[in-house]
Amino acid sequence: MRTRSGARAAAAVALAAAIALGAAGCVPPAEPEPTPSSAGNVSKQLGELTVASAGSMKGYSRSRFPHWRGTGKNCDVRDSVLQRDGESIKLSGCNVVGGRWESAYDGRVFTDPADVDIDHVVPLANAWRSGADEWDDSKRGDFANDLTRPQLIAVSLTSNRAKGDQDPSQWKPANRSYWCQYAADWVTVKHYWRLTVTSAEKAALTDMLEGCTWASKP
Repeated sequence: MRTRSGARAAAAVALAAAIALGAAGCVPPAEPEPTPSSAGNVSKQLGELTVASAGSMKGYSRSRFPHWRGTGKNCDVRDSVLQRDGESIKLSGCNVVGGRWESAYDGRVFTDPADVDIDHVVPLANAWRSGADEWDDSKRGDFANDLTRPQLIAVSLTSNRAKGDQDPSQWKPANRSYWCQYAADWVTVKHYWRLTVTSAEKAALTDMLEGCTWASKP
């Protein structure tokens, strides 16, 4: 069964590959295939995460996570995510100027890209407190522009601002039907980038994943 996360992850892989090959413009969303190899791995990955207290915010700045990177002539990662996550996309050259987006966090629908935020599933400040403070700015830029993992998603401005830099023990999407996916995406990103979790964060993730069926996991 194709899931939203599996589809988004597969599309992101294709998108990142095309960008790496020097695509001249924003890359249109690919028609993805399921990624069964990731199914069932979330609980295992969660168990492998290192539990540690949140680190200090000393030295943090969003500028230490350079984004958005260019993905072609006059477009960037934001345009690529808008195009990937939307429907009936309208372009002006390479820039996304219209379409339809449904925010998975709260179910709100938008047709103006100015009303849509690109959320870092694992917020930059949270990443800083859980290990990214030890990276160089180049690696932090890779994290902030990661189109391969489920780290970037188009959502409503209000939900993104409400979330801020909070982890799942502090904030969850208003759309409860998305909790399984949100927790799975959070774990996937933290596991790949070898970021730590707090004990409260891990407990919240465990709880969110407890009742998930295989069909709702990546």
